[in-house]
Amino acid sequence: MIDYRQAGVDVEEGYRAVQNYKESAKRTAIPGVLSGLGSFSGMFQLPEGYREPVLVSGTDGVGTKLDIAFQMNRYDTVGIDCVAMCVNDILCQGAKPLFFLDYIACGKLDASVAGDLVRGVSEGCLQAGAALLGGETAEMPGFYDEGKYDIAGFAVGVAEKAAIIDGSKIREGDALIGLASSGVHSNGFSLVRKLVPDLSEPFNGIPIGEELLIPTRIYVKPVLGLLQNISIHGMVHITGGGFYENIPRMYARAGEEQKLASFIKKESWPVPAIFAELVRRGLTLTGCSIRLIWALDLYWLSAKTMFRLR
Repeated sequence: MIDYRQAGVDVEEGYRAVQNYKESAKRTAIPGVLSGLGSFSGMFQLPEGYREPVLVSGTDGVGTKLDIAFQMNRYDTVGIDCVAMCVNDILCQGAKPLFFLDYIACGKLDASVAGDLVRGVSEGCLQAGAALLGGETAEMPGFYDEGKYDIAGFAVGVAEKAAIIDGSKIREGDALIGLASSGVHSNGFSLVRKLVPDLSEPFNGIPIGEELLIPTRIYVKPVLGLLQNISIHGMVHITGGGFYENIPRMYARAGEEQKLASFIKKESWPVPAIFAELVRRGLTLTGCSIRLIWALDLYWLSAKTMFRLR
């Protein structure tokens, strides 16, 4: 006779992990949450004050940045990345995040590691003003290697239909404003891992692996604050594909007849030192390009009124 434990699934460890999750989720409770963790679903009541509320959703993961976390044996930041990649996307339509759900998969569950991952998720939710409403942890022995985890999630937000930002109001003469990143964020790590084979190398007083684990900046609160004071015509989250592939997406609804283009002064913002270091390393390897610097994660706004961010 064979049981779950002999098959490689530790149910008791799963129970311990869920207890850790519940404590993390409690920190994120906001008005509208109608259920706690442990049910078969999460319930959230739409906030009042919207005439025509539109739900806006987005999903994403952390990608191969997780390999940095494995090697550094640090798991408390990549959960923030997971939330950030989702809420920064739905923010592009002017949506206020309401709640987030995560999915964690592994070969052998360690409640401590899973707890760190979800604590990071809850921290990301706090930064975004969203509730951690639920999630799923899948232990799949023989499918994932022991010690390896994957994490993904999705966010749901709300926007007033008449106030949705879709780029249709962008006009010639609008100012293009960039909000700075915290570092490499969560894209391009298949290349970064090639450029940085030794994560223990010192960089700016810390191991370079610690620098690479700095979590993705969550832009929700500052941008929602700006929306209350200025007219923002379009937004774009610079992730995979960098400037070249992402900024044009902001103009999708602006009208073909306008033939709009972006003019960006490359020297108009400070470049974090980690990007210069990655470019330096890239120039020494065949096939790597200085274009990496254009993958600098930023959040771009197209606004009628010029303003300066300090």
